[in-house]
Amino acid sequence: MVTGATSGFGKAIAKKYAKNGFPVIITGRRNERLNDLKKYLEEKYDAKVLSLNFDVRDKEAVFSAINSLPEEWKNITILVNNAGLALGATGIENGYISDWETMIDTNVKGTLFVSRAVIPTMIANKKGHIVNMGSTASKETYPGGNVYCASKHAVQAISDGMRQDLIKYGIKVTQICPGMAETEFSLVRYKGDKDKADNVYKGVKPLVAEDIAEIAFFITSVLPEHVEVRDIVVSCQQQASAFVVNRN
Repeated sequence: MVTGATSGFGKAIAKKYAKNGFPVIITGRRNERLNDLKKYLEEKYDAKVLSLNFDVRDKEAVFSAINSLPEEWKNITILVNNAGLALGATGIENGYISDWETMIDTNVKGTLFVSRAVIPTMIANKKGHIVNMGSTASKETYPGGNVYCASKHAVQAISDGMRQDLIKYGIKVTQICPGMAETEFSLVRYKGDKDKADNVYKGVKPLVAEDIAEIAFFITSVLPEHVEVRDIVVSCQQQASAFVVNRN
């Protein structure tokens, strides 16, 4: 099950699993994109795909959709909590409270809601792997990042707490923390300002969504059963930190 599957990392991750023969549950807010992806995966890879149209911020919608899964789709073995976003890059003194609420509700509460709905099945099966999409912002802060960084620091803490609580059930928990990656992320952050978004990647060959998909698939499906990658930080070679970027 992949949340936020309509673009970026989520879309690439859904494609990677479908290509490798996994039945895939894709979720997202944008139903038209969700349906287009479902059709693509079915036609391209002859994959079994179930789409669930909900916003991870909507607790009732999350639990209703997951608790109502058809029997053949109930046994989720891998959950990728990918849905997330950044909004704005202003100093905290000029921040928009509505942006703060959206980031916290999506990045933190959304991850919790979906996990809480899926975990009981994993416990019953004594098996499962939860992948939470963090960020290098889980590890450091930067000017203008304030609440976004806080939300991703929360994902770090949630992932560590999950791992400790769920270890007795045989459930693995991994946090993947990408650095600079060229997806719709910056376009969303800058609210459609393409010039600002493009400038983020100027002079850099950044990560792309497929890079993260390869990592997620390897960690959950290629490594031996007894191996658990707890936390992985990945960036393009030109980025050493939020502040140190070697631009051409």
